[in-house]
Parts: sequence; C-alpha cells; structure tokens
Amino acid sequence: MKITRVTTHLQRSDFTYGASAAGVGGNLHLKAMDTLLVRVETDDGIHGWGEGFGFTVAETTRDAIDRLIGPACIGQDARDIAGVTRMLARRFHNFGRNGPVTFGISAIDIALWDIRAKAARKPLHALLGDAARPSVPAYASLLRYGNPDDVGRNVTEALARGYRRIKLHEVDLACIRAARAAAPRGIPLMLDINCAWDTEEEAVQFCEDVAPHDIAWVEEPIWPPEDIPAIARIRAAAPVPISAGECNGSVEDFCRMFETRAVDVAQPSVTKIGGLSAMLEIAELAREAGVRLVPHCPYFGPGLLATLHFLAATEEAEPIEIYFADLRQAPYGEKLVPRNGTIDVPDAPGLGYEPAL
Repeated sequence: MKITRVTTHLQRSDFTYGASAAGVGGNLHLKAMDTLLVRVETDDGIHGWGEGFGFTVAETTRDAIDRLIGPACIGQDARDIAGVTRMLARRFHNFGRNGPVTFGISAIDIALWDIRAKAARKPLHALLGDAARPSVPAYASLLRYGNPDDVGRNVTEALARGYRRIKLHEVDLACIRAARAAAPRGIPLMLDINCAWDTEEEAVQFCEDVAPHDIAWVEEPIWPPEDIPAIARIRAAAPVPISAGECNGSVEDFCRMFETRAVDVAQPSVTKIGGLSAMLEIAELAREAGVRLVPHCPYFGPGLLATLHFLAATEEAEPIEIYFADLRQAPYGEKLVPRNGTIDVPDAPGLGYEPAL
C-alpha cells in the first residue's frame, strides 16, 4: 500500500469563549481558531486524516508539510508507520527536533494510523488497546480571562454544560479564588500557567499560594518549558502536583522527565510529539514510572479524535481536554461537542469521522 498523495487543508473559524471587555477580551493572541488538516492517500484507495499543531503556527507547519514532509512520503509504504516516521525524523532533523517539522510528522503518523484502522475495518481504539470505552469524560479548558467575574461566570457555564473538571489558564490569585468559589469542592481544578514564572522561587511560592484551593495540578510552572531539572526541583518543593510535557518534542524528553521525577502528570501532545506512535511509547514509559498520563489536547480536528481513541483504549481511565471555546465552524460540526461532560467514541473504522472542508 503506497502513499500517493499528501495534501494540507487549513480550516480557520471565528470563535467565542466568554470574555468580556473588562478582561483579556480582544487582546487574546488567538483571533481565529486554526486547524491544520492533513490528508494522506494511498494506491489502495484508502485515505487517512492527521493534524499538525495549529493555532498561530499552523501556516508554518503547513509549509513544512507541503515543501518537505509530504513529497518525502510519496511512494512510501503506508503500512510501515514506524519506518515512515523514522525516515522523516532522520531526513529532516536539521530543521529541528521540535517545532513545525515535528508537528508535520505528527500529522502524518496520525493519518497513517487512520489508514491502518480503516484497512483493518476497525475503529482506531481497537488497534491501540483493549479498554474499548464507549465514551470518555471531558474537562473544560478555559482560556485566560484575567478578570474574576469572567472566570466565575465561565466556570459556572462549564458546570452547567455538564463538565465536572475545570482547567484555568490564570495566574492572578483573585481569578483562581473566583473559580473555586464557582466550583464546589470535589470538582477538580487544574491550573495551566503557561511557564509564567522565571524563577523557581516564584513558581514554588505560587504553588503554595494556590494550595488551599484544592488544586489538582499546576501545569508548566517555569520558563523555559524544557528546563526539566528546574521542574523537578519545583515538584520536590511544591505542595501541589506538577504537570508538564505539552512542549516536549520527543519521547526522550519524557524519559528525562521520568528519570528526574519532574512531574506527577505527563502531558504529551499528539499533534506535536510524533503522533500516536510516540504517545503509545510515552504511555508505557509513564506506566513504568508510576506517572499519570493526561494528554494535552486543545484541538478540534483529527488530533482531538486521535486523543479520544487513545483514551478510549488505555488501561488507565483519564479525561480528555476540551478547549472551552465555541467555533462557528468546527471540523466535525457538533460530533465532538461533549454531552453531559463526556464524548462518545466513534465505532466506525479508523478515526470514525470525516472532517468538513
């Protein structure tokens, strides 16, 4: 089964996320939600869909696929997923071991898994593991508001939509207090601070300040995100669990995290790390290290679907991240909108859905 064509499709959609003029509002760096869809076709007539990390870097990732990665895939055996991705990683390693080229390889890997499952006439999760969960619980990942009233209102709205787990992207303590006031104790509250602090002392102090609010984890506590030894020292001193990994570019980065006991929760991103193949490898390493694995997943395309199938298949039940934003035009319409705090897993072959272009 030879790869005959690789095409990219950039879908851009307006979105709302509940911000007011008093908060971050129009200052948010995302002006539209970009999803980079990648279609891989074969001479057997089977095609697969993947996704490379998008947002404001989507056009750069697309360029890497169109100019470098896609042409190198032509004529390769679509059944040899490990061989194709290894060839791509070695051929283009001089372009960086993290960033748009790796994001593009991730998209190819996801698409090849879609093809493999379609060829087997099985839903993707049946190839990834035996759990076969029909649905996966979701957590609402709220964008940063910077305003306590906005935070409280949107936490309340997320709970009304059925979510029972909430993640914030806030660093202001007043915003975090507002979230906890809106979410009863027993509702997990996670904090992704996006590497806000420059020193370990600041990061540890922040963890101490938020600990009374029953925080499930503090995510990416320090800049730069690849300073794994610093993350490990923060974890050793912090009174709350620490998570990280969305910015990691390789399985080896997670090996270092586990060897240094840097995290309580590992967060590989399927559209960044090398696709499902890397995700499966990291999951096994995390299991051996006794570390929870909760994937980073603020997407709306095949990356979201691939993560959904992964979580449906794994032995350990974990929730899926859903960006708390309403898109005017989502790649799969309403199919992946959580209902009562969960998402149903498709049972059709492959990823199970075709994106609307």
